[in-house]
Amino acid sequence: MTKPPILILGARSDIGRAIAHRFAAEGHPVQLAARAPEALEADRADIALRHGVEVSCHAFDALDHAGHEPFLDGLPELPGIAACVVGLMGEQEENARDMDAARLVMRSNYEGPAEILARLANRFEARGSGTLIGVSSVAGERGRASNYVYGSAKAGFTAFLSGLRNRLSRTPVRVITVLPGFVATRMTENMDLPAPLTAAPLEVAEAVWRAHAGARDVVYVRRIWALIMAVIRAIPEPVFKKTRL
Repeated sequence: MTKPPILILGARSDIGRAIAHRFAAEGHPVQLAARAPEALEADRADIALRHGVEVSCHAFDALDHAGHEPFLDGLPELPGIAACVVGLMGEQEENARDMDAARLVMRSNYEGPAEILARLANRFEARGSGTLIGVSSVAGERGRASNYVYGSAKAGFTAFLSGLRNRLSRTPVRVITVLPGFVATRMTENMDLPAPLTAAPLEVAEAVWRAHAGARDVVYVRRIWALIMAVIRAIPEPVFKKTRL
């Protein structure tokens, strides 16, 4: 049986690359999308050779709203699965001072990803099939001083995915929210991350695959994060204000 293609939005990221390999290993053709598609050529060749599937590269800028529809029209075919791993963490201290930097983080983590998935949702709904996968973050579950600009954007993206899932619940289109905690990637390479709570990109890719193959709507990459964030959400505000999270 022919497997449907998976579209990877943000394919130059470590997580995007890992997801592409995981689905290609199961026989899914892969559409790699990023702002610099020429930089994806080595990945395209590697995935195609290693897994024996068709792989194509496409120019995509999540913040180029006018380009979203032409981008989708230019794909070899409408994918059966779309995974969005677009994101930008930035530096919280800079984001607090520089509103342009903060705006870029907010738009990169919420506005752009939400819009392209909304457009895909409409096309999937019209076709009557498809799976949308949004990689958000546990950072969006409560605003914390250490990363509230990034966290606020992820909170918006998580809420968007939840609402989209609710809207499409009576259709064959699935919407999956993936919530990593710390992930060892190029974006976090200068951060001192606690090893027991830090996943590798391959671990995120495996969680995405399991969610797609199963029936779960919301997936914590490491289940310990569900407990950690439940505790953080439960802290009363007067107490929370005294923490340094």
